[in-house]
Amino acid sequence: AALAGAGERGNALAILKRLETSKEYLSQAELAVLYTSVGEREKAFASLEKAYAAHDRQLQYLKITPDFDPLRSDPRFQDLMSRVGLPQ
Repeated sequence: AALAGAGERGNALAILKRLETSKEYLSQAELAVLYTSVGEREKAFASLEKAYAAHDRQLQYLKITPDFDPLRSDPRFQDLMSRVGLPQ
């Protein structure tokens, strides 16, 4: 996410691709942060839905983390916050 923020989208995408194929556990909510940072909104929402289905504890930070600012205006984000139980 830091690389994407620094304008190094290509390097960020390369790391993201490695993470997508990794056999190690990666929080779907954290993966959504990375997708958001490179502008992959649909993949970010797909990961957030997987995080919700897995009861990912990282979702408790949806309301306060600036990482998801680009998604906040989307009704799907508001719906997810509601389902998680966070006030709007």
